[in-house]
Amino acid sequence: MAQLLNRISGQTLKSILSVYKTNILRLDVKKIGSRNLRTITTTSTSRAERWFTEKHEWIEVNGKIGTVGISNYAQDALGDVVYAQLPDVGSSIKKEEEVGALESVKAASEIISPISGIVVEKNEAVENKPGLINTSCYKDGWLFKVEIANLEEIKSLMNEKSYEDFLKTDPH
Repeated sequence: MAQLLNRISGQTLKSILSVYKTNILRLDVKKIGSRNLRTITTTSTSRAERWFTEKHEWIEVNGKIGTVGISNYAQDALGDVVYAQLPDVGSSIKKEEEVGALESVKAASEIISPISGIVVEKNEAVENKPGLINTSCYKDGWLFKVEIANLEEIKSLMNEKSYEDFLKTDPH
């Protein structure tokens, strides 16, 4: 959270507001002695949007980098994940192709890439402790990061609302 505490003219305030147009702003005026001081507090509302496949992988896109994982539905269906084989850094991956595997005490599942690109990072913590997928599939249990080759491929994926509707209506 950025905070500005200063005497701010109306013109300066307009400039600041245009810079922070993607944030929530709160303006407070405080009287300190004989001077009015304005405090501007910003809270970012920009968060990477998460997109889903029908195979229950997700990707969170931030610029040209996508973070990939499996959905809560998928981790729940798998059960306790005991092994994760993730793609190597530098690997070229293609959308809808197998890039790794997850094994649990009751099932095994391929990891299908939601997007094409080059793997730039894999979550070694998940390789060492696969249970992170079960305890934190959207935060600590992500699988790998990819430099996206074609952002247009995102258009074929479901946003969170569409994915929730998909889970309610489609027999998986």
